[in-house]
Amino acid sequence: MAGIGFELRRLSRSDSYLGQLRAYFYAGIVGSGPWVLSILAILVLGFMSLGVVVPPSLISQFQTSVTWLIAISLIYSGGIQLAYTRYVADRLYEHRTGEVLPNLFGIIITSTLPLFVLSIPAAIYLLPGTSPAYRLLMIVGLSQLNIVWIMTVLLSGLKRYKWLLLLYFLGYGGAVAMGLGLGRAGLGLEGLLLAFVLGQTMISIGSLALVWREYPPDRLIGFDFFRRGRMQFWLLPAGFLFNAGIWADKFLFWLWPGTGEIVIGNLHASIIYDIPVFLAYFAIIPGMAVFLLRMEVDFVLAYDRYYEAVRAGGALSSIRHYREQMVITAREGIYDILKTQGFTLLALMVLGPRMLALLGISTLYFPLLVIDAVGVSLQLLVMAGLNILFYLDRLRTAAAMAAIMFLGNVAFTLISLRLGPLYYGYGFVIGMLLAAMVILVLVDRILDRLNYTTFMLR
Repeated sequence: MAGIGFELRRLSRSDSYLGQLRAYFYAGIVGSGPWVLSILAILVLGFMSLGVVVPPSLISQFQTSVTWLIAISLIYSGGIQLAYTRYVADRLYEHRTGEVLPNLFGIIITSTLPLFVLSIPAAIYLLPGTSPAYRLLMIVGLSQLNIVWIMTVLLSGLKRYKWLLLLYFLGYGGAVAMGLGLGRAGLGLEGLLLAFVLGQTMISIGSLALVWREYPPDRLIGFDFFRRGRMQFWLLPAGFLFNAGIWADKFLFWLWPGTGEIVIGNLHASIIYDIPVFLAYFAIIPGMAVFLLRMEVDFVLAYDRYYEAVRAGGALSSIRHYREQMVITAREGIYDILKTQGFTLLALMVLGPRMLALLGISTLYFPLLVIDAVGVSLQLLVMAGLNILFYLDRLRTAAAMAAIMFLGNVAFTLISLRLGPLYYGYGFVIGMLLAAMVILVLVDRILDRLNYTTFMLR
């Protein structure tokens, strides 16, 4: 996401309150736009399909199917996204832009082909009693989402965020329109799923066209990333464990007896947990705006000044000064995220019941919504800490922190499930709190020893 900082930096330099507001609004849209559009499209398609798709249970089956597709594809591609984006960044630094697209095709083939092969027996096991068309669409949709996530992270890093948001709008807008049309044609569940897959195809093709235009290839397919030293392989477990840590509590609630139920095939959902936890992720938007502005603008500027002074052989006093500025910027950024999410949580506590009533959702979900919103806010702190570790090239440490996040979420969610309904959601909160505390303390120590590690251990 570092490329986004250039445009945000220009907007944030405005002296007016309106200019600052525009910067934060833009950062929030850029940081959370794709997944907000994804969630909204699925909800809108389900809502508008009422009365069109019969029986109504097909709508919940569609939403559950898509949720499982998104979860599995994000976990599978999490490490691939990070590793390939880092590979592209290194090649652009070397001014070898012709390597971007051939290796994009290479990474897509390398990652999608095994996923496609493995998804065939998985579909047979997870989707018994469903139609062959539904299983085929699930297999294709999973592979398609893997490609979309890789392209999304790549285009974000390449500063094509405006086009990326437009592609998501067109892709999911088209999915909604096609879903309604296919629903009226009587295709039911398969029609809704086909519309979703076609929408992902639109995003993939549009993204590929943007990359091709930006970086014309010198050959069609390349596997240069397999060469020794080309790929930072510690990013693979870091990305995998981070995404697994995000989804761990959801899977446990889906599969735990008493909180989850079978919706279609062997795919489960949790009527108790799903609604509040997914609504809670909308509360991360203000914090995401601050995260991008503080971490991808202010921190990056301080980071660049420090390492430029190191590379240029600057005076020791200047290097120490720039390190101190980088530490201050990182701490202020984390403090601003905490402050912003604190105000967001207060607003949610005051307005939450009215919002739920307005959406036609029972206010009985409100306590769990607040708890999950706290967990989501803590997750943003983990992201901030990981972001700093990635910039400082502490990739093994980042992978270890992601493992702590995953194991903490699993362990404490299992404990909360055993304790009963009064404790639902607290496992997610405690798991994220543990990970956030460990990673922030570690980042603070690393920054304090930055001069020593930069000069003595390199």
